[in-house]
Amino acid sequence: MSVRSLAIRPIDRAGFAPYGALIDAATATGPAFGRRLINDDTSERIDGLSPLEMSATGGRPGLAVFRAQARNPAGPWTVVERHRLSSQTFIPLAGARSVVLVALGNPADPARMPDESTLAAFLVGGHQAFTLAPGVWHHGLIALDDGDFIVLERLTDVVDCDVATLSRPVRLG
Repeated sequence: MSVRSLAIRPIDRAGFAPYGALIDAATATGPAFGRRLINDDTSERIDGLSPLEMSATGGRPGLAVFRAQARNPAGPWTVVERHRLSSQTFIPLAGARSVVLVALGNPADPARMPDESTLAAFLVGGHQAFTLAPGVWHHGLIALDDGDFIVLERLTDVVDCDVATLSRPVRLG
């Protein structure tokens, strides 16, 4: 089976927008982000960084720590998953970098498979976080550094995780 090659590009707000939201205080400028001083002007609060969706079918927000081991980002990667009813946010705790491999749903088969023509890989700096929109296909966490990540996601008794095998393995570079 042939392997597909895919470049890893630095994450930016516009490029990642079809898949979710980049959370980066340094680039959170403009009217979409509410910025104000709080706590006796000792802290700046920045709102509007990412939409969160976790309440479908009785879901509730859950907070977890993923203790990740560094991985070689090259792969090859063969499996992706999605959460149809929930966003999922990854926040590094101590500067751990990661790569996020994502794809959109396939319009010809929206119930089952990713649209492999929309596969993209983004390098996420240790000062950045990201939210995957509901229904976005993604590989499990690919940490480039050992470290902990806070993960904010939907908790419920109803399983919300579809898994798909890609038609060709993906090698990142």
